[in-house]
Amino acid sequence: MEMIVNLIIQLVAGALGGNAAGSAVKSADMGRLGNTIAGAIGGLGGGQLIGALIPALASAASGGGFDIGSIVGQLVGGGVGGAILSAIVGLIKNSMSGQRA
Repeated sequence: MEMIVNLIIQLVAGALGGNAAGSAVKSADMGRLGNTIAGAIGGLGGGQLIGALIPALASAASGGGFDIGSIVGQLVGGGVGGAILSAIVGLIKNSMSGQRA
C-alpha cells in the first residue's frame, strides 16, 4: 500500500513540477497536457532516483509507516524530476518544430 501511495505522490508532484517548468520557461512550454504527462513521467523517475540514492527515504517509506521526511523526499524528487524532464522534452520538441518551419 505504501508503494502505491509513493507512486501517486511522485506522479502528482511531477505533474505540478512539469507545469511549473512550462510556465516558467516559455520556450519549453508544451501546453498543459504535454507538461502534465512529461512531468508525471519525470516525477516517477525522479522519485525513484532519489529513493535509490538516499536509501533512508526508501526504507522509511517501505517500513510499514509514513514519516514526513519520506513524503517530503518523494515530493521533492518527483517535482524536480518532473520539471527537468518537462523542460528537456519541451525544449527539444519546440526546437525541432521551429527548424521545420
